Amino acid sequence: MLVLHYTGMRTAEAALERLCDPAAKVSAHYTIDRDGTTYAHVPEERRAWHAGVSWWAGARDVNARSIGIELVNPGHEFGYVAFAEDQIGALIALCCEIVARHPIAPRRIVGHSDVAPPRKTDPGELFPWRRLAMEGIGVWPQPRDDAEGMIDVAASLARYGYGVPPSVDWPLGDTIKAFQRHFRPSCIDGIADGECARLLGALLDL
Repeated sequence: MLVLHYTGMRTAEAALERLCDPAAKVSAHYTIDRDGTTYAHVPEERRAWHAGVSWWAGARDVNARSIGIELVNPGHEFGYVAFAEDQIGALIALCCEIVARHPIAPRRIVGHSDVAPPRKTDPGELFPWRRLAMEGIGVWPQPRDDAEGMIDVAASLARYGYGVPPSVDWPLGDTIKAFQRHFRPSCIDGIADGECARLLGALLDL
């Protein structure tokens, strides 16, 4: 898996210091600053401590099966801002290198919020998932106007990889918000409406 994050700290310096502090017990494989500077922290073949309590496609130990990339951004707590152009360019280049080295399926390129819905909102609704998908990194749904909107949302989320009750101990609404934050960022309300159903159906058709 490839899991994308934002640092959620006031400055890049503070984030890098924490990621390199053994006492913090948190780490990532890479951090990308807003000017595109990329820092390598942990070899890709080693576990980094970036996902925490998490779930994807039936696996709870996401740290054991993923590469984590942090993007410098203050996040929702300290004044969330759009990601910088140089930063996204560097991320695309790095992701292309990683997926060339490892057999990572497109639907296993996710955000931290996708694998930990009740705890995390990063990389957030300003992250350009559609642009990355156009570069071959991850997926982006293109639902037909005549697509059927009536599906079992919980079962379909689980088929895609998301954790839903009773497999996880958080509410279904949290998972729906994570899905919306990734694929329908214009409205994150935790309500599975027809648009969400059509997007989810299109994802399952990919």
